[in-house]
Amino acid sequence: MLSEVPIRSVRAQAYLVPTDRPEADGTIAWNSTTLVLVEVEGGGRVGLGYTYASACIVGLIRDTLGAVIAGKDALAPQACFEAMRRAVRNLGREGLAATAISAVDTALHDLKARLLELPLVVVLGARRTSIPIYGSGGFTTYSDGELEQQLGGWVENDGCAYVKMKIGSEPERDPHRVAIAKRAIGKATLFVDANGACGATQAIRLAHVFAEQDVSWFEEPVSSDDLPGLAMVRQHAPDGMDVAAGEYAYTIDYVRTMLAAGAVDVQQADATRCGGVTGFLGIASLCEAFHVDLSGHCAPALHLALACASPRMRHLEWFHDHVRIERMFFDGAPQPRDGRIAPDLTAPGNGLVFKRADAAAYAVSEAA
Repeated sequence: MLSEVPIRSVRAQAYLVPTDRPEADGTIAWNSTTLVLVEVEGGGRVGLGYTYASACIVGLIRDTLGAVIAGKDALAPQACFEAMRRAVRNLGREGLAATAISAVDTALHDLKARLLELPLVVVLGARRTSIPIYGSGGFTTYSDGELEQQLGGWVENDGCAYVKMKIGSEPERDPHRVAIAKRAIGKATLFVDANGACGATQAIRLAHVFAEQDVSWFEEPVSSDDLPGLAMVRQHAPDGMDVAAGEYAYTIDYVRTMLAAGAVDVQQADATRCGGVTGFLGIASLCEAFHVDLSGHCAPALHLALACASPRMRHLEWFHDHVRIERMFFDGAPQPRDGRIAPDLTAPGNGLVFKRADAAAYAVSEAA
């Protein structure tokens, strides 16, 4: 039986991956994604974690977070989580600091499971053996043909029962784009995501238009920071349309405030931002207490074990950019079957093996 296992080292490296074509949503445009990988070593094993953030957090991970957890017990990731939160008190616990903690915490939980030679989902306590996914992309930069091909492919090739598209760059065109999407996905369910681009009155009007097109999910119709606006949209949305938000939650307190405000039908959370495994499971317990379903935002390979261990878990986002990067960088990234993904119960930890040689071409300095 294992006793205390000291943490020997914490390493971090950023990788900048260009998108396969220009992308935008209702509020920003981008042409690349940065993955920050963390490796925590102890007991002859290495745990993997990552976040999608900025290369500037590499120094914070290596010099500040790595220093406060060095020598601590790798079998006690929650204690390390608390030490890291204390270490960034004067920097601010949200934003970039939260993404850095998230990546390290995820690596710590992975290391613990590898030391125990068990799948992470078994260590966390499995509630289910697989989780539904929804295809996600449909960027506002896409032509009608690109939109149709991508969304239709998730249904035809991956068996997705739900798909999501971006809206909000040109609201006057969105009903047309929704019609194209519906034609592409057939009987599958369509979600839309405004990324906070609308005002409350505008969002309510669009919600009723989209309801006539059988849209059943309206994500971030207004900014997630506008809790009265979200609650207003939820109150006036058509029957059968869920209002969802929460992907920018960095702390459990943020989620508690959102749930207490009655702002969402479905709470979202992102383990690459909200504190890794420790933070995500705390949010999952909070959702259970409020009787509100939870949905995992992006990074499906990282969220898979968490989704199978969390109560009231509805589905995971099968986000185009992250699926592409996770397949490029990791052996063991999940593969959909009939619209679901399942953890590999024969592999220890999160089941991921970093393809260092393949990723090397995308490595950047921490100042990038």
